Amino acid sequence: MTQQIFAYITHKNGTADDSAFELIVAAKKIDSSASVTAVVCGEGADLDTVCKQVAAVYPEVWKVSNPALAYPNAEIVRGVLATLLPAGAITLVPHDTFGMDLSPGLSIKLNAAFVSDVVGIEGIDNGNLKTVRQEFGGQVSTHVLCDISAGAVLNIRSGSFLSDDSKASGSVVDKSGQAGGCVSRRRFLQVVAAEVGDVDITKSDVLVSVGRGIEEQENISIAQELADAIGAVVSCSRPIVDAKWLEKSRQVGTSGKTVKPKVYIALGISGSFQHLGGLKGNPFIVAINKNSKAPIFQVADIGVVTDLLEFVPELTQKINEMK
Repeated sequence: MTQQIFAYITHKNGTADDSAFELIVAAKKIDSSASVTAVVCGEGADLDTVCKQVAAVYPEVWKVSNPALAYPNAEIVRGVLATLLPAGAITLVPHDTFGMDLSPGLSIKLNAAFVSDVVGIEGIDNGNLKTVRQEFGGQVSTHVLCDISAGAVLNIRSGSFLSDDSKASGSVVDKSGQAGGCVSRRRFLQVVAAEVGDVDITKSDVLVSVGRGIEEQENISIAQELADAIGAVVSCSRPIVDAKWLEKSRQVGTSGKTVKPKVYIALGISGSFQHLGGLKGNPFIVAINKNSKAPIFQVADIGVVTDLLEFVPELTQKINEMK
């Protein structure tokens, strides 16, 4: 029996999030023969634009338009999905702050299983979906058997399933009239934009990012010298901001900035999902860390296990000599 799989699509300013193109890859890991349906909620011209983008990848797109959905509200979206999704369906949701708000309650409404922060899918075995999560900051992989007899809601970690170049000529089906639950006890007030700071890391094609492994504030100069040598900008993970070594505007992650560089050099960064959640667009990742079990190595294109305080100055010197 072919499994019914749905993907909830997040979007902003008329552009689908990169996770939209990763969720369909995750869905095919569950059931390669499944016809995956995308669900896009919103309102206005931006919603139509996103639906067209998504229809280039998904065979069918369900459009849900309502003024209450103009700004994403997990309480409202939960009600909408609960009225639309068929019993027994598997629903994929990005594992970000919105997804963590949406999914647990949605699984309760659907009487379905729930697995958060999924980084791997090993298919269906005897009615159980085999998924992989990470524990202890990525040091341990946990294999979870999920009973999908009544359906399931899975939160998929960003970057775990790289998008492919598959194309579709999907149809857009307007489900607005069938969607209920557009009532909420909370309401959107306004968006307060974070300060850009002295440097806008979201505009840089190359980032040299520092984490706890840099050890001392004075050592950030090592990263800055490398960044100067290759024409990059220095960014960081949350512990550096918490220590007040760099300003908040340089933080990459779900509680910081979302960036889409072409190259991302991670110095002493473990690679928690909160940090990797701020990386979009499939950048080329170079990880330098003396902990060989750091989760960052699972997504890195090049990994160097060494003491960055010794390695990075030598790398900078070689680059300068090549110039």
